[in-house]
Amino acid sequence: MSAPSKKAFPLRLDPALFASIERCAAADFRSGNAQIEVLLREALAKRGVKVGVSATPKRGRPAKEI
Repeated sequence: MSAPSKKAFPLRLDPALFASIERCAAADFRSGNAQIEVLLREALAKRGVKVGVSATPKRGRPAKEI
C-alpha cells in the first residue's frame, strides 16, 4: 500500500523570487518545495486561517492481526 501523495500542481514563479526561496530553504535545511509550504502556512496563520495537518502514514511493517 503506497503512502498518500501530496497535491501536485504547476507553479510559475519569478526566478529571483525562487532563488530567494531556495536560499532560505538551504539555510533551514529544507527543500524549496518544503520552504514554500512553510511560507504558505505562516502566511495563512498570520491571516487567522487554521490549516489542519494531514495524517501521516505509519512507517514500518504493519502489525500482525491475531
